[in-house]
Amino acid sequence: MATRRQPVGNKRRIPRQARATETVAAILEAAAQVLEASGLGGFTTNAVAERAGVSVGTLYQYFGDKTAILLTLAQQELELALSDVGRALQAEAHPLVEGRVRAMVRAIVNAFRGRQRARKAVLQAILAQGRGLETMEPLAAFIAHASEQIGRGPKPVLTTLSPEQVFVLSRSMMGTIRAAVLEEQPFFRSRAFEDEIVRLVTAYLDAVTRSAVGREA
Repeated sequence: MATRRQPVGNKRRIPRQARATETVAAILEAAAQVLEASGLGGFTTNAVAERAGVSVGTLYQYFGDKTAILLTLAQQELELALSDVGRALQAEAHPLVEGRVRAMVRAIVNAFRGRQRARKAVLQAILAQGRGLETMEPLAAFIAHASEQIGRGPKPVLTTLSPEQVFVLSRSMMGTIRAAVLEEQPFFRSRAFEDEIVRLVTAYLDAVTRSAVGREA
């Protein structure tokens, strides 16, 4: 019987087995460690492979180049942050709007598990590639959904934000956080900085609510 030929393509291997998944996880963790230790200047596929304990050939089975590693790392960290945010926004744990907004802000600020240099390097790489929207859009979609959860609390706000409001809120919040990261502001993880972002978000949500109520009156 003739063997069916597989289509030729340039896609990298997608990890399906447990061992392959562990290898990818090790490569991404190693990438974060290299970035935290050396920044983009010391970030090479050789350095990542050595830190991960795999050969460069194995690394290239999953990632075409170091940019692909950076983009995957950014996506992974965003997904983890959004997962943390989702848990933090549960009304049972945070009955007040401010408490749930603070939990959301704290989860985003604490992304990359406190590795601020790694976070900065990933942001720089994404912006240099002109691919910032790839990480912003999932966050905007999440904020749109989160606004509905916030609206179910004992002290609700408007439950539905318009696309324009989601855009303004997500860009305002993330633009502030991104600027603090890129500028290496010493107060980045301080309670005072967190307070100001919470003030920004809650004031905006309150203004949207009051505006909607005024139109209905």
